[in-house]
Amino acid sequence: MAGSPALPSFAGYRPGSSGYRRVSVALFAGGLATFAELYATQAVLTELAHEFDLSPSASALSLSTATLGIGIGLIVIGPLTESLGRTLLMRTSLVASGVIGICCALAPNWPILLGLRFLQGAALAGFAAVAVAYLREELDAAHHGRATGLYVGGTAIGGMIGRLVSGSVADAAGWRWGVAAVAGLGVACGVVVLLVLPASRGFRPSTGGLHAAWSRTRAVGSDPGLLLIYAVAATVMGGFIATYNALGFRLTTSPYLLGVGVASLVFLTYALGSVGSSVAGTLADRLSRRVVLPLCIVIALVGLLLTLAQPLLVVVAGVALQTVGFFATHSVASAWTAARAELLAGAPGQAASLYLLAYYLGSTVFGTLSGVAWSRGGWDLVVVVVSALSVVALACSLAMRRVPSLRDRQRVPDLTLGH
Repeated sequence: MAGSPALPSFAGYRPGSSGYRRVSVALFAGGLATFAELYATQAVLTELAHEFDLSPSASALSLSTATLGIGIGLIVIGPLTESLGRTLLMRTSLVASGVIGICCALAPNWPILLGLRFLQGAALAGFAAVAVAYLREELDAAHHGRATGLYVGGTAIGGMIGRLVSGSVADAAGWRWGVAAVAGLGVACGVVVLLVLPASRGFRPSTGGLHAAWSRTRAVGSDPGLLLIYAVAATVMGGFIATYNALGFRLTTSPYLLGVGVASLVFLTYALGSVGSSVAGTLADRLSRRVVLPLCIVIALVGLLLTLAQPLLVVVAGVALQTVGFFATHSVASAWTAARAELLAGAPGQAASLYLLAYYLGSTVFGTLSGVAWSRGGWDLVVVVVSALSVVALACSLAMRRVPSLRDRQRVPDLTLGH
């Protein structure tokens, strides 16, 4: 049932080595491109609503269709990655998504834009599905959490830069140029990955054909511990995207009345998210994920509640704290998924795909609902919805303490075991 073990002669790149630096740079660039392109339209939702005569919830579909695309792409790519390998998918994904992003900027109408955004999300699935599994196979085991934190930090920086670029360029030249600028950034990051990413040395193709692939998928799709982590991903990500979707409308209306470019400066808080993910990954290596994960969720919830205040500085501080908590949560949860799946079924790539499927479906569903919440109850209702999601995530993270660990056990198909 398990895949073939990694080559015994390769123990993984260690910090300070050339290979470790190349992996780190490539995965940082790939994470940056993934989040920048996936959420390129978030900073310009108000402009999309104005140009295409849309409601806030309808304009958010430019995000939801992309996250739906990446979710469906993950369903297809997840099982294939254990047989086809990692690097080809990662490289192809970034180049294709950048080209599609340029096409998005040229879309003549709303339906075509949504279709292209769906395709762009599906293309990005090739990188997102295998990045954490690749890190786990190519780097020394003692530094998995730290490396995953760096990768998630790249996604945080990407989210920040993508939104800042699209928002500021859109303020000066319109949303099309803003989206095109982000696509150009994605292409540049794709070139970096093509040139820098080392070929896989720790990957071994899984054997057994479709039956074995289905068995591994069933294992990582029904394990109680992994299901709880998937639930954390869906609720935390959904709440985070819901917050930022509605935040743009809040900051551009009374009492703040900020321009799109100025309002997009709030995405500078993503830099703190990068730091939070790195620190959380290191703490998870040293301490226990069972302790660190709930604390990260609590930090995000406290930040969200601070945004109920009226002063702009307090709102920004609250969003910053929520961002730190979110990316820290994502860093710990994604690394935990790969670790548990490796012990359970030798299928970290498939488990990562299911994790991200939950992650992006949460974004699709709750990100769209944020527009409805904003239209019906303003910011207060948005906070109520996101708080409820945070409470569910916290309950799931605490429930992980009752799930037995698989550490130090051999890989077994017994699905009654927990992490």
